[in-house]
Amino acid sequence: METQRTSSGDDGVGQRGLLHTWKGYSCSLTPERLLLPRPVLQVALGERHGVLLVEGGQVYSFGELPWKQSQGPEVAAPTLESALSGQQVVTVAAGSFHSGAVTEDGGVHMWGDNGAGQCGLFGLSSVPNPTPVGVLDSATSPPQTVAVLELACGEKHTLALSVQREVWTWGSGCQLGVNALVFPVWKPQKVEHLVGRYVLQVACGASHSLALVRCLGPQDVHRPPVDKCKQCNQLLFTMTDKEDHVIISDSHYCPVGVELTEDESRLEAPAATPRLKTSPSEPVLPSQTSIYNSDAPGEPAPFHNSEKGESALANGVLSSSDAAAQWNDGAVAGVKNSPYPDEQAVKDYLKKLSDSAQGDAKLTAGGLHSLLPSAGGTTTTPSSTLNNLVASCASAVSERVASTYEALSLKKIMNSYLPSGVLRSGGAAGLTGAIPAVGDNTAERVRQEDSMQGKKSSSTGDIREEEAECLRRRLSLPGLLSQVSPRLLRKAGRPRMRAFALTPLRGDIPEAQEVLPTMQTEVWSWGHGEHGQLGQGDNLARLQPMCIKSLNNKEVVLVAAGSHHSLALTAQSQVFSWGSNSSGQLGHMETPSTVPRLAKLSEGIRVWDISAGKRHTLLLADGDCIQPIIYYSGQQVKEEEEKEAGQAKEMCQQDKAEDEGERGGGYTPQPVLLPFCMNLGYVSGVYAGGRRCMALSDRNVMGFIASLHELASAERKFYCKLCNIKSQIISPLLELESLSSALGQVALGLLQKLAGRFCYLCHLTGQHAVSLTANLRRGRDVNSLVVLDHTGIFLDCHKEYCSSLCNFQVMGGFQALTKPSLDFFGKSPELLQRLSECSEDNPPMADLLAALFYLPTRHVHEYSRLLLKLATCFEVSSSDYQKLHYNSSKFDDLERQLKRKRKEAEYTLHFWKSFPGKMTDSLRKPQRRLICESSNKALTLQNAGRFSVNWFILFNDALVHAQGVAPYKNLFSTHHVFRLATLWVEPIPEENTGIYGLKVITPEETFTLLASSPMEKTKWLRAINQAVDQALSGAGQETVSLSSASGQKLEPPISRTASYTFYKEGRLKDATYEGQWLAGKPHGRGLLKWPDGRIYTGEFKNGLEDGFGEIEAPNKMLNKNDYYQGQWKDGKMHGLGKYRYASGEVYDGFFQDGMRHGHGVLRSGKLNTSSPSVFIGQWLQDKKTGYGVFDDITKGEKYMGMWQDHLRQGTGVVVTQFGLYYEGTFKDNKMMGTGILLSEDDTTYEGEFSDDWTLSGKGVLTMANGDYLEGSFSGEWGSGLKVTGSYFKPHLFDTDKEKTRAVKLGRLCVCAEDKWQAVFEECWRQLGCEEPGQGENWKAWENIAVALANTRRQILDSPEQLSRSHSRTLEGLEVIPQNTGPMTMERYHTIHLYLIKACDTPLHPLGRLVETLVAVYRMTYVGVGANRRLLHQAVSEIKSYLNRIFQTVRFLFPDLPEEGGLIPEPTTSLQDRKEQDSSDAPPESPKPGHVVSSSALLLPVLLPRLYPPLFTLYALDKEKEDDVYWECVLRLNKQTDLALLAFLGVQEKFWPVSVPVLGEKQQVLSSTKDACFASAVETLQQISTTFTPSDKLQVIQLTFEEITQEVQSLLKQDFLWSMDDLFPVFLYVVLRARIRNLGSEVSLIEDLMDPCVQHGEHGIMFTTLKACYYQIQHEKIT
Repeated sequence: METQRTSSGDDGVGQRGLLHTWKGYSCSLTPERLLLPRPVLQVALGERHGVLLVEGGQVYSFGELPWKQSQGPEVAAPTLESALSGQQVVTVAAGSFHSGAVTEDGGVHMWGDNGAGQCGLFGLSSVPNPTPVGVLDSATSPPQTVAVLELACGEKHTLALSVQREVWTWGSGCQLGVNALVFPVWKPQKVEHLVGRYVLQVACGASHSLALVRCLGPQDVHRPPVDKCKQCNQLLFTMTDKEDHVIISDSHYCPVGVELTEDESRLEAPAATPRLKTSPSEPVLPSQTSIYNSDAPGEPAPFHNSEKGESALANGVLSSSDAAAQWNDGAVAGVKNSPYPDEQAVKDYLKKLSDSAQGDAKLTAGGLHSLLPSAGGTTTTPSSTLNNLVASCASAVSERVASTYEALSLKKIMNSYLPSGVLRSGGAAGLTGAIPAVGDNTAERVRQEDSMQGKKSSSTGDIREEEAECLRRRLSLPGLLSQVSPRLLRKAGRPRMRAFALTPLRGDIPEAQEVLPTMQTEVWSWGHGEHGQLGQGDNLARLQPMCIKSLNNKEVVLVAAGSHHSLALTAQSQVFSWGSNSSGQLGHMETPSTVPRLAKLSEGIRVWDISAGKRHTLLLADGDCIQPIIYYSGQQVKEEEEKEAGQAKEMCQQDKAEDEGERGGGYTPQPVLLPFCMNLGYVSGVYAGGRRCMALSDRNVMGFIASLHELASAERKFYCKLCNIKSQIISPLLELESLSSALGQVALGLLQKLAGRFCYLCHLTGQHAVSLTANLRRGRDVNSLVVLDHTGIFLDCHKEYCSSLCNFQVMGGFQALTKPSLDFFGKSPELLQRLSECSEDNPPMADLLAALFYLPTRHVHEYSRLLLKLATCFEVSSSDYQKLHYNSSKFDDLERQLKRKRKEAEYTLHFWKSFPGKMTDSLRKPQRRLICESSNKALTLQNAGRFSVNWFILFNDALVHAQGVAPYKNLFSTHHVFRLATLWVEPIPEENTGIYGLKVITPEETFTLLASSPMEKTKWLRAINQAVDQALSGAGQETVSLSSASGQKLEPPISRTASYTFYKEGRLKDATYEGQWLAGKPHGRGLLKWPDGRIYTGEFKNGLEDGFGEIEAPNKMLNKNDYYQGQWKDGKMHGLGKYRYASGEVYDGFFQDGMRHGHGVLRSGKLNTSSPSVFIGQWLQDKKTGYGVFDDITKGEKYMGMWQDHLRQGTGVVVTQFGLYYEGTFKDNKMMGTGILLSEDDTTYEGEFSDDWTLSGKGVLTMANGDYLEGSFSGEWGSGLKVTGSYFKPHLFDTDKEKTRAVKLGRLCVCAEDKWQAVFEECWRQLGCEEPGQGENWKAWENIAVALANTRRQILDSPEQLSRSHSRTLEGLEVIPQNTGPMTMERYHTIHLYLIKACDTPLHPLGRLVETLVAVYRMTYVGVGANRRLLHQAVSEIKSYLNRIFQTVRFLFPDLPEEGGLIPEPTTSLQDRKEQDSSDAPPESPKPGHVVSSSALLLPVLLPRLYPPLFTLYALDKEKEDDVYWECVLRLNKQTDLALLAFLGVQEKFWPVSVPVLGEKQQVLSSTKDACFASAVETLQQISTTFTPSDKLQVIQLTFEEITQEVQSLLKQDFLWSMDDLFPVFLYVVLRARIRNLGSEVSLIEDLMDPCVQHGEHGIMFTTLKACYYQIQHEKIT
């Protein structure tokens, strides 16, 4: 608005918000202009006063203001309400004699008459100035102030709509809608009946209230359903289960709410249906009515409460207790006489009704119109009238659906259908008829007026629509089990209809994310209803809001209330009115109406604002031009009458006199156009109140206002047009039963989708029209135009509609629709021609239908034109201009796009018409569009046969090659479809050959096309490339014509993602591939599915599986899947992978050419299955061959040795869980040949074997005590041996002989260097060497970098996250250490750190190697393999690992000296050199002059991982010695410190005198225990927590240092140890340290100690420890 003002110059001020006022509608009338200092924003009119809101938030009052103390008899001029100064008022309201205002912060101010509490201020009869009224929600604690959006004021009450969209009320009367016992209600109360609903607007009549409510949509689903009445706590719904169907009834009656019509009964719109509308509260048969009116003896006097002695109707409101009583009385009375009439009674009654309808004009006007389809004086026959009645009933009753199996006969319906309904109706009707004091008319008149409210038939189109609607619902009457057969309701000779829900369901219509106003609304009314102003079909009062069911689905967007009549404006610009019509204010006929009816306006008049006064109605509408026009309906006001009215105020109280007075003054029978309205300018709103009329208008500055009006008017017109098409064309067509046979399944689906899109477009247009209208009424501001901020919603909607439409057209939908349409619309389709705006004479039906459906696309041009027109009202530099211009161009582009789409669809349709028939069916698809084809022989196939004919057709999704042989009648016998997503085309260079060729590559075929000329070649190349490009970008339907292609890039990407199904014979036949492609071959990531269920997911290269991938293959025998995950090469499993077999076996290892090859682990079965076992070792072409370990868990045996073709062959070792140990040769899976067998008790057999554990041949059997048998043996070990030979018992002192008998183990097993060769070979292969050590150093490093990068990428792609430490390790490995040049200590350190990191991750070849070695080592020596006799082999294996890994490390770092080599020390000081000589440093911090050894470099990496199984073997081996040692340790540790020192012979000068305890020195007493040399003891205990020998030696050295330190502090001088002095002290420390497996520790250090350390200081210290161990064992002997 601001921009507009500045752009249109200074004269713009004063051009907005101009106010005009007048009374009545005479031709000579000239409105008066009210001048105010600022533009008026809003007007509110009361009975004799008004309130104005002007720009800046100021409020003026004018007219009679008796509540102002200073006020004279009348003030005409507007006066400022100074009490509101400083408040920013946003909206005002006026009741009959009071006013209200709402401020920006949601505060309410009220002033005026407060006699009935309507100002909400306690104790004041009138309020002179605006006073704040607090609206407090007491349900919250503490009570919170409710912010208010708008107010509505009546005669004695006020309604407020809160920001939360709840209704609050105060004042007097049942129109409050609250259950108050005492009036007035001073304090604002919430209308509980509307809680939980989203109220859009409220309006107040003199004594009734209206609310416009949004229908409950998906957004309200979370609210719990209400299943009980809040007032009387009875169930709202009941279910009756009956034989073949269930009836759901909602006929709940609430006495508190006086809901005397069925609670939620749905009165269909009386606007467009010719059927009789009955309500249960209206009399249907005279016999019923007479019951209640006859003075039958014993009938209670109606409406008289003898106990209270007063009328039950106080203040026009029926008290609830009386209502209940009367209802019950009525019901009793109804039962007295038999209420079931015979057939004749019904016929007579109907005849009587129709006769009286003709005879009595008053009665006719009152209600019985719809009984007569034609008003031409002919009476309908009773039977057809009855049919009509039945149909009406079925429609009028609320939608309770039940299935029916048979059509009931008319007689059956009469007997079972009417009476019950009549009984119910009668009960209520009696009550209606007996209400006294409704004016002078008799009860009979009221009853007749309200019974059978109907409507005049409007047009056949409406009749058809309503009948179809009736058919859509199979209804069951409340509490009844019979249904109306749809056949009864079908006219003879009419085309058969079927139900089809046309309007999209609420869930399918996005309310544009709350951007656009909703049109799915309901109107609720409550209060007094004596004039029918509640629209509920009767004259009863309602204490609580009730929904006016007949306005449901009518898209009401605005409600207004006059004194005793109500108005509703719909999105389709129609006005419904109901209530008092004493002055013709309803705009449709003389009599009052108790149900909403359409106001009579000329065709083409679209109303967009309404207002209601005391006895008149104002309508603001679109006329023929852009400028709005005003209609007036109601009482004429003459000047002299005005004066009379001022003098005779008592007329207000006397209804009859007033009525006559009005008629004397004259009134409009239907709305009349006010001739002066064109002089007012562009009216933005009309206001009525009392007898006064007002209008707000704007001048058309710079054309801006006119353009806004034009935009809104165009949208309203367009919406009405779409609604007409929907109701008169699309709905009837979709309901034709002949439709599916005429169209076929595909086209029918497309038509239904098209209809759905049409409805969505229609709905969106309606919402937009409502939004634009609201903008005209409110701010007339360009920035609040939805079409600018949310253009995408409109663009997408039109695009989707056009796509659906083109798809339907391409499939020949309009041609197929021709016959059903001719059947339905007849041979002269004027309706179609008029709606489609077709100017041709006698156009074909198909063209007419196409024109009709393409009509909405033409509206896009209007958006573009009008937005551009609006833009020209602004400066070119302003942001508003830019925004409008930009959006206009968007619609411009859309218009071009839609035109192009239509052109393509027509071109394609034309092609299909001329295309050979047989192929059309298979090739014709809704989304497919033709681009070009080679019927002109412009393109031929190279090397085609002499008689073959080739035709190439390029669609937007495929290239079709049709083939045939020339002379035959059916020319094209075969065709092949090449999808564009997997089609590559490249020009063949001409090179003077004169051939213009194009090479076309598809996944399974490559062929050459020859063009007739260079131009054709270019055309086809461009067309194919462009089509491919668009097929890939997903814009399949957005095909671009060839002419526009020049500006685009020509070549689509050679690499792309697409799916394809292979069809040629071969490995991939019928398999479907989905993924990345490169020049016709799968390349990159993809998914391949075979028809037999195999699925491969992973990398491809040149059309074959290559890289990392996984496959799942079903195993038909076992009904489970095989699953492989790992590396592939050239379409086969190759490299590291894991295969899970359907049988349950799992192989984890290397593959080559699809077979297990290299190192691998095969696990069979689970621990609880029949034969669980694990094999780890070498494979050759799918067979176990080479060294391997087999753990047979069932037998409890483990085999470690050589294999060939799955059989044990060669040398090997077997250990069992019972302690048996065998080493020797195997043949054909059996122990065969020379071998050694040891049992747990050291009984040994050495000799020949013939089978497992079976001795056969020469051998020696040695007993545990040394006796032995020598000879020939046969039989199985453990089950009795047959021996032929000599028995020897060696002499007790024959020590030499004993030595020769000891069996040397390890000779007949596989030597350590031959174990796990495949593991090391694989590592070398990863480094790029065919043989160990043979290869290029730089290539190895390159391979390491590639391996790390690849595996890291795979891990990043996978969902599992790396740990932070692992990520850091990988980052550390990215830097390759310097691997050439002279070796220094610094470089040695770097290499050492690199190796630690490399061995920490399996992604590095060395790390992978270490991980595998750890796995095989544990597999070998854990479980059954934990056998003490395997210790020697276990140690040799570790040493072998060290040597072989060291070889690899030296390959990577060639300058590293070989085993035992020296790294030259840099020149250092003498002292450093001394230190170096005296002690060897641990490998973590090697000192200069370091001796290089594999153990120093690699043991810290390897040993911690192998320590548990290795140490277990040591512990088992040293078990006996350790037990002896431990017994002695426990015995000696019982002594006190001094006693033990003495016992061990420690010199007294080394005995500690005092020891520190908790930081204090304490004297060593004879009882002191575990206190001497405590720090040295603690240090030595740490030997059990270290892994490598060097670490353990370091602990021993530290222990010596601790002892020395303590002795030196004791002697207070430097001191050099002699071994005689040192040994006893150290022995004391070893005893006190209590190391459990000291023997094992000693053996481990001895076996794995670095050779270069043995003769140094560490060596001597270790010897000392060893000596202590032996000393302790023999302590008891000495």
